[in-house]
Amino acid sequence: MNWIKPDWPLPARVRAATTLRNGGVSVGSYAGLNPAGHVNDDPGHVLANRRIIREMLQLPAEPVWLQQVHGIEVVKADRAHGLPEADASYTDQADTVCAVLSADCLPVLFCGDDGEVIAAAHAGWRGLRAGVIQQTLSAMQCREVSVWLGPAIGPLNFEVGDEVRDAFVSGHSAAVQAFNANGPGKWLADIYQLARLQLAALGVEHVYGGGYCTVADARFYSYRRDGAATGRMASLIWRD
Repeated sequence: MNWIKPDWPLPARVRAATTLRNGGVSVGSYAGLNPAGHVNDDPGHVLANRRIIREMLQLPAEPVWLQQVHGIEVVKADRAHGLPEADASYTDQADTVCAVLSADCLPVLFCGDDGEVIAAAHAGWRGLRAGVIQQTLSAMQCREVSVWLGPAIGPLNFEVGDEVRDAFVSGHSAAVQAFNANGPGKWLADIYQLARLQLAALGVEHVYGGGYCTVADARFYSYRRDGAATGRMASLIWRD
């Protein structure tokens, strides 16, 4: 299978998936199922991969792709036009596919209450620290939300400097537990734990996923492992 089915309880009409690297028509550094149009892959290959994804997941429509900038902008997917500059989207409409692209950054999928409102967010450390999760939850306006943390760089491979640790700890002292020393001025960061701490502080109790490492697992594209010339995975959520 060329995708992961998220391991979380969803209403029957809600669907979600994260694509894997295998499959697709891209070659060379992008080899596989790369749907990202901003990474200098052959545009024809990208379009072909997107068609493959749509067919294999039986999507009801083309995903609402975003121009991701490591920020906190959230758009309503069913009202989006072109390629909106944002790092999250949500919808309360059926047959609208929210999607984010990632290769080490954390994809976060959201399902509210009875499945009426869904969302997807791209949470690299900058967006996570800036509040993209909080902004997405605010846009959804749901009483209760369940969340799935998709494939991201794991805690044994995410080395960061003092500036990253300080950025998180200065805003939320509990974040200190998500960093382990790895030499002078170096830390191993657990982006999954950082997200869980934020979600807990925001009152989200139902959090799933978070058991992957895109660097260590060859099924995934990884910017840190492979460099700038690599593809992306797509994490998608939609409802009938």
